[in-house]
Amino acid sequence: MSDTTTGGMRRGAALMASGTAVSRVLGLLRAQVLILAIAATGEAADAFSVANKLPNILYMLLAGGVLNAVLVPQVVRAYRRDAGQEYVDRLLSLGFAILAVVTLVLTLAAPLLVQLYTKGGDPAQVDLAVTFAYWCLPQLFFYGAYALLGQVLNARGSFGPFMWAPVVNNIVSISGFFAFILAFGGFESSGLREASAWGPSQVALLAGSATLGVIVQAVVLLPAMRRAGVHLRFRWGLRGSGLGRAGTVATWTFVGLGIGQLAFIVVSRVSWAAGHAPGVDQTVAGNAAYDPAFTVFMLPHSLVTVSLATALFTRLSQQAHDGDVDGVRASMSYGLRVVGLFTIIATAVIAVLAVPVTRVVLLSDQGSVDAVAGVVLAMIVGLPWFGAWSLSQRTYYAYEDAKGMIPIQVAMAAVVVAGTLLGQALLPPSAWVACAGASMSVSYVLGALASQWHLRRRLGTVDGPRVVRTHARALVAALVAVGVGLLTLRVLQAALSDGVVAALVECAVVGGLMSAIYVGGLRVLRVSELDGLLGPVIRRLRAGRR
Repeated sequence: MSDTTTGGMRRGAALMASGTAVSRVLGLLRAQVLILAIAATGEAADAFSVANKLPNILYMLLAGGVLNAVLVPQVVRAYRRDAGQEYVDRLLSLGFAILAVVTLVLTLAAPLLVQLYTKGGDPAQVDLAVTFAYWCLPQLFFYGAYALLGQVLNARGSFGPFMWAPVVNNIVSISGFFAFILAFGGFESSGLREASAWGPSQVALLAGSATLGVIVQAVVLLPAMRRAGVHLRFRWGLRGSGLGRAGTVATWTFVGLGIGQLAFIVVSRVSWAAGHAPGVDQTVAGNAAYDPAFTVFMLPHSLVTVSLATALFTRLSQQAHDGDVDGVRASMSYGLRVVGLFTIIATAVIAVLAVPVTRVVLLSDQGSVDAVAGVVLAMIVGLPWFGAWSLSQRTYYAYEDAKGMIPIQVAMAAVVVAGTLLGQALLPPSAWVACAGASMSVSYVLGALASQWHLRRRLGTVDGPRVVRTHARALVAALVAVGVGLLTLRVLQAALSDGVVAALVECAVVGGLMSAIYVGGLRVLRVSELDGLLGPVIRRLRAGRR
């Protein structure tokens, strides 16, 4: 891979990472404000969690992965030939039409969907979840519109707007949640932790704010489309458009994602049941506890893995279309090595600081902190493997080979289901969600290893020895950082009192020290990929001094 190509991917990844960083920081603030409004555990929190996750789940099932598998490769190819814009217009027109119909049908089916992702519980809580779902499910159309427009922008080399649009979403949601607190008070004083206390005005303000944020997230991409020189027209008719191949890829992608969602249904139902098991209180980890834990898990993944993978995907699609096997191998290897450097230290830091990080995110009582911290720890150990699996998926999608992933996805889903149900059978309810998180981590290990083994048959080799050497050196540096971090954390805990301020100090000091030791260790071990990770940041800092 040439220096020019690598530099372009670094710049694209850096631009997206900056937008993602701001978005994720605001996302954490959004989660904190939401928890102040309705708590991290309890009936109302679990009800809103299920309802607000439904459009995200359905988006991933119906649009998200299909767009990754189909849209970018198709758009990259389209803009290389005559009448390319007409093809893109037909593709997007079909996408918007499908989104509109599916969103309407699924919104009307809100009661059935809530029943699918929950199990038992108080009728008032189920009714509240259904009411929330009626407000939240229309988000599906706007999530899809955001993804459709954003992927076209990415294919055109305009990466920034797609990653910065969620910032606006978070600002709108945060404003709405603050308005909720001002109007009705926080969960400690409002009495709204119980589902039976909710009325139409509370539901409209909370769920309406969440949905309005998603609407704005999609709308702000329209000016960016015009600036990128993309002028869309609605064009109907599929005959002769060449969408048959795209439809085949989309179908297999849908099948694979459906398999994953079957596993998540089991996780969701077990998580819901944990909060309703006999003898448990309102601080047992349930559906709502899963959300902040997943937010913490996704923060490092979004900052580097998603940003680099998105920038890399356009390049991979071009190389796959040109039959450049060496180029695909080099791009994938580069991504695996650079992402691995970041996810390994991110895993180490968050594992050491699981309780302080959770306290900062939740701003809640000790019982809720302990419940969510266990889930965070169970999930974060799978982060490096999740990054590798995500990059492997992009390579399959570049070759439009969604079918090749199906056996791997079946095996991963089986691991999640078996582990979650085994935990429910053998462990107390307080550990059910953490066990589900651990099962997901194990599935990522399986997915990463199996996908790399399978891709080796297509690429001849996946540059495995070089990737393993880089990860092994990173692991050595991370273990040293973990030792120092644990010792430093113990000293700080002995010197500081409990509370959010103390947790912030612990996160800043221990996290900063571990990161510095890790970077120093990589330098000593001569890990050249460190420049690929830190290069864009260093260049931006130098530019800021001029």
